[in-house]
Amino acid sequence: MAFYKVICAVALLTLLTQESHSQLDVCGKAVLNTRIVGGQVAPPGSWPWQASLHQFGSHFCGGSLINREWVLTAAHCFPGVSTSNLIVYLGRQSQEGSNPNEVSVRVTQIINHQDYNPRTKNNDICLLKLSSPVTFTNFILPVCLAAAGSTFYNGTDSWVTGWGRIGSGVPLPSPQNLMEVEVPIVGNRQCNCDYGVGSITENMICAGLRAGGKDSCQGDSGGPLVSKQGVRWIQEGVVSFGKGCALPKFPGVYTRVSQYQTWINSQISSNQPGFVTFTSTGTDSDLSVTCPGLPPPPTPPAPTTTAKPVVCGRAPLNSRILGGSSVATAGVWPWMASLQKNGSHVCGGTLVAVDAVLSNANCFSSSPVASEWTVVLGRLKQNGSNPFEVTLNVTNITLSTLNGSNVAVLHLATRPTLSDFIQAICLDNGRTFTVGSTCWAAGWRSGQGGGVLQEFQTSVVNCGNTSTSDSICTGSFTLEQGESGGPLMCKQGGSWFQAAVLSVENNATSQTRADPVMVFTKLSRFQTFLARTVGSFLSPASTTTTAATNPTTATGGAATHSPFFFFHLLIFSVCLHLFS
Repeated sequence: MAFYKVICAVALLTLLTQESHSQLDVCGKAVLNTRIVGGQVAPPGSWPWQASLHQFGSHFCGGSLINREWVLTAAHCFPGVSTSNLIVYLGRQSQEGSNPNEVSVRVTQIINHQDYNPRTKNNDICLLKLSSPVTFTNFILPVCLAAAGSTFYNGTDSWVTGWGRIGSGVPLPSPQNLMEVEVPIVGNRQCNCDYGVGSITENMICAGLRAGGKDSCQGDSGGPLVSKQGVRWIQEGVVSFGKGCALPKFPGVYTRVSQYQTWINSQISSNQPGFVTFTSTGTDSDLSVTCPGLPPPPTPPAPTTTAKPVVCGRAPLNSRILGGSSVATAGVWPWMASLQKNGSHVCGGTLVAVDAVLSNANCFSSSPVASEWTVVLGRLKQNGSNPFEVTLNVTNITLSTLNGSNVAVLHLATRPTLSDFIQAICLDNGRTFTVGSTCWAAGWRSGQGGGVLQEFQTSVVNCGNTSTSDSICTGSFTLEQGESGGPLMCKQGGSWFQAAVLSVENNATSQTRADPVMVFTKLSRFQTFLARTVGSFLSPASTTTTAATNPTTATGGAATHSPFFFFHLLIFSVCLHLFS
């Protein structure tokens, strides 16, 4: 019996260890924080995730604890990546005198975002790995992070903390206690008007009073901007930059944390931070803000009482199986887009979301200015009548920046009305297209078919020596410049998936591949970029379920239990019987 009791004890310890790793159990719960209205000096323990970064004995930036071993901060705090003499203080209250609740930990790794731009401050985010895990106390706890899809409407109440200056050129007075200030969120449209249209990207969030007087300042960089939802504090921003400090109509600018959930989780492989979806209620007054040069806000779809979930890969007028002519008919490929500059077709593209079109980055090498482009959906012929087409303006163009071929995402000013002739195609997010699978390409080429959409049937072949996990190969067919940006598409489970974006190499006017194998970069290589720019991928028409369309409000491992959890529960019951 004693042997079985030992086995039970080990099993119980395993159960407790595996089920306690989630940061959602502890993140954002500051037990010593009773903040309701504004203040100045933060009482000890009010912001237990606040970190003070020291190098050569002096505080230079703030940060926030996001699990036992990682601190989130700003990339501009680290123009270099040396960890020499770099120390993180947690549980610290003042920069002078004793701090009985603090610990100090060295840093072993500095990870700046690979796309950080020191000039524009875009992607101003950084992760620090601590040399050893810290023990959580009432004074040292992780903050929750805003999940992708979080909304922070204009006026949302938020707090920023740090040991920075209390005004431009005004140092923090002795004993340099941790300071706090309450500021409202300023919408990105208003913030763009304040700083100059184009200065504030979707990767940024602003906060401050229109009259000024409350703001973060030098020395606060890298620190957290947080808002409370229920019992949790959620970090929506990282202190990044501003014009002066607390000036009227120049709110502080912060890195928008919700844009980086995928990136953060890609760097932290275990014990990942707790991400929580922050949801604003009511209407966003920022949508009514306008100023010279600011594009109009996206027009929401008209309300309907019979709204159905938007699905992808549905082509009601497409009966393609094998064979077929080279000239397409209306509605066969309802996601096809004609990308036009000054009214002339330049490249193909595909509708991949309700407000986004995917194409080839090379199409915009000479002109990435969104206002110069339009997108035509539902078009069959470049010359003549197209009764089902719609022309839409483009609000912005985002290019991927990987080595090799790249893609572009165009955000539309308005959402098109979906019909049998206008639908979205599904994006490949890691699917396998087996050798022998029938696939199709489509696009418009000049001088053939009277400018009618052309289609090409091909099949997946073995890539041979060029095989990589990022490649898909097909039999040879001819591509012309106007077809660049169009799709290579394959049907699986009743839905159409885009496997790759067509590309014409070396900007050749016409290119015939004598090689029997054509190599394309799979869309799955751009999954992180597409998730950030397009958002959540649409679900295939044939597999859409209620579970797939219900968004979760929190991620991090605590929402669901694995089968092992129920196995451990069984062991727990047996152990109770043995020990009773």
